[in-house]
Amino acid sequence: MTTEPTSVTEPALSQERSDLLAKLATHRHFLRYTVRDLTDDQARLQPTASELSLGGLIKHVADTEENWMRFAVGGADAMEDGSADWANRFRMVEGETLAGLLDRYAEVARRTDELVVSLPDLDQSHPLPVAPWFEPGATWSVRLVVIHIIAETAQHAGHADILRESIDGSRTMG
Repeated sequence: MTTEPTSVTEPALSQERSDLLAKLATHRHFLRYTVRDLTDDQARLQPTASELSLGGLIKHVADTEENWMRFAVGGADAMEDGSADWANRFRMVEGETLAGLLDRYAEVARRTDELVVSLPDLDQSHPLPVAPWFEPGATWSVRLVVIHIIAETAQHAGHADILRESIDGSRTMG
C-alpha cells in the first residue's frame, strides 16, 4: 500500500496582517530602491547639513526594526539600550559595505515578516521603555509596533530620497 505525502497547510494570513506586511514591503522597497546603483563611497556621503548618509539610513532602519521587534516579543527588557556607539548606528563605518547593509536589512525584514505572521496575537502589549518621549506607564501592542516600523521606514525613505537627489539627482519617485 502506498501512502500519499501529508500536506501541512499554513494558517490563512489575516487581512490585517497581510495589509500591514504589504504596506511595510512598499516602504522597504522605496528605501532600497533609493540606494540602487550606488558605490560604497556614494552611500557614505553626507550631502546635506545633516550627518545622515544613505548607508547609515539603511543601517539605522534595520537596527530600529530589529530592536522594535525584540520589544514586540519580549518587552522593553529585550530591547538594546542604545548606549553603545550611538553615532555610528547612523553611519557606514570602515569595513561596512552597502551590499552588506542591504543583506542585513533583508534578513531583518524576513524575520520581522515571519514574526508578524506567526505571533499569536497582535493585541499583545508591553510597557514601553522609560524615555522622555514616551508617556510614563504607556504600553504598545504588537500592532502598534508594526505601525511604528512602517512609519519609521516611510519617514527614512523620504530622507533617503532627499539624500540621493543631493548626490546625483536621482529620485525614488517622479
